[in-house]
Amino acid sequence: MNLNKLFSEFYNIKVAVIGDVMLDTYWWGHVERISPEAPVPIVALDKKELRIGGAGNVALNLVALGAQTTILSAIGNDEDGSTLQKLFQENNIRTEYLLCSNKRITTNKTRIISRNQQMMRLDAETTSDIKAEEENALIELFEKYIIEEKPQLVIFEDYNKGVLTERIIDRFIQLCKNHQVITTVDPKKKNFFAYKGVDIFKPNLKEVKEGLNIFLDVINEHTLTEVHKALFEKMNHAISLITLSEYGVFYNSSETKKIIPTHIRNIADVSGAGDTVIAVASLVYAVTKDIHMAAEIANIAGGLVCEEVGTAAINKTKLLEECTILLA
Repeated sequence: MNLNKLFSEFYNIKVAVIGDVMLDTYWWGHVERISPEAPVPIVALDKKELRIGGAGNVALNLVALGAQTTILSAIGNDEDGSTLQKLFQENNIRTEYLLCSNKRITTNKTRIISRNQQMMRLDAETTSDIKAEEENALIELFEKYIIEEKPQLVIFEDYNKGVLTERIIDRFIQLCKNHQVITTVDPKKKNFFAYKGVDIFKPNLKEVKEGLNIFLDVINEHTLTEVHKALFEKMNHAISLITLSEYGVFYNSSETKKIIPTHIRNIADVSGAGDTVIAVASLVYAVTKDIHMAAEIANIAGGLVCEEVGTAAINKTKLLEECTILLA
């Protein structure tokens, strides 16, 4: 497919990101002395910054690519929740299907930074599974979303914060199957094998080894094919897409499989790369149904965001330029 045409098709895709959203708070300051009250540095605050985190970063990447993006999650009915909703709306991420709960608090990770070094992180969050009544409300919202919006794609983004319960996962996947909606997953350890029957299952290599409780001393197509078979036996999914860090990505479907090596980069920060990979791979696959193309472009995108300091959404123009050069 012509790359310009492919990238223009992103605007026609309606996608929901379902999972654990969070507010990332950054406090930047400088240290000049130690506290007289305790042997700790005193950080004089210079500025504050609020960012969208967790599953919201996947949504940011989708919006950056032009997709019509909705976020579904459970957040607290609190000030952080209001702030997060405002940030979503400012970034053109739809929030009509967000659940605000009085029984949870909105996850807020506060990082205190001085001289470009993180000195402390404060986490305010509820990590227990959402309750049955919240599950019911979220299922109702998702059913409404599916019927009203008729999306082509749903991405599950799991951070083990309690939104993606086994019941939610099972019900949402079934609803997607009933309405011919593509499902893709970026899993975490707790519900690793709960995503049965999805279209694309995208763990990283570390998560695969932990999930299957295996040791891989050699990374090659043969060993990764065996990994895919082991995953398929437990989940009956269509495609494995495994990120391999500096080795690139591996995909395996019923028709094809391949390791796509990483491209040489000046790596500055790997945080958020997985969010970019799942967003790009899912979107390209939704348009093309071509997992090789999806993996190739996602591999390039993951490398590009690693050149940026801090979590950053993909730059669509830069990605298209890189793909035009590297995939010609």
